Amino acid sequence: MENKKKKLGIIAGGGTLPRSLIEHCQNSGRDYFAIAIEGNADPSLFTADIPHIWIRIGQAGSGFKRFRDEKVEEVVMIGTIRRPGFKELIPDMRTTAFFAKVGAKALGDDGILRALIKEIESENMRVVGIHEVMNNILVKPGVLGKYKPGKDDLVDIKRGIQTAYELGKLDIGQAVIIQQGLVLGVEAIEGTDELIKRCADYKRKGSGGVLVKLRKPQQDMRIDLPTIGTRTIENAKACGLNGLAVHAGNTLIVDEQDVIKAADKAGLFLVGIEPGDYLEP
Repeated sequence: MENKKKKLGIIAGGGTLPRSLIEHCQNSGRDYFAIAIEGNADPSLFTADIPHIWIRIGQAGSGFKRFRDEKVEEVVMIGTIRRPGFKELIPDMRTTAFFAKVGAKALGDDGILRALIKEIESENMRVVGIHEVMNNILVKPGVLGKYKPGKDDLVDIKRGIQTAYELGKLDIGQAVIIQQGLVLGVEAIEGTDELIKRCADYKRKGSGGVLVKLRKPQQDMRIDLPTIGTRTIENAKACGLNGLAVHAGNTLIVDEQDVIKAADKAGLFLVGIEPGDYLEP
């Protein structure tokens, strides 16, 4: 449950979730301070009235110090972070020490993020998930709009869950696209939007296909949860998919009512799924 008395530190990447979180803090009267990641966070969000600093990824150590100076007690890491270029990675002294300590254990997204949480919490700040701060931001189980998956869609959903689950165990990605039982594409470094666009060229004739998106089995709920928004719906429609099946209670939905309306308008089903119901024991 949210503790509004504790000052919140926001590490902001790209997308619309940082804006939603800042607006939530403003509306609820919660004190906050944001670190905006250069090349990722939306410059239009961080106006003069928003307490913040800009840093590049290699300056993370300096960012932790600023959080301490601002007396931040809880931290949320939210938003997309694209893979940085060399100049962005040139580390400050604190970040150099962090990478030296982590070493090869940081291979893969999950390893880096778990190590980063540990480092932040060594400074007596607690890392929390955005769902612990904002209510109703996780996808609910069941059909969310007017349209339901058909019989063939349910077969594709099951195949997608099995594939995404194995993909996640390897710390590769969170999403897959299945059509008529065939894996059209799996998410890797490019992200879900690019996966959808890429798969438009691989679709077969007939039934449209399904996007399945799951939290990785070993993934910490506080960081990098699967996320969908209206843009996901728009891209799925443009690709000719039949709908989306996403991990209930483990996927962030940006502006839930807008997403459901967009899915209904596009004629796509949107369903929150429990992977355990589809995986073999």
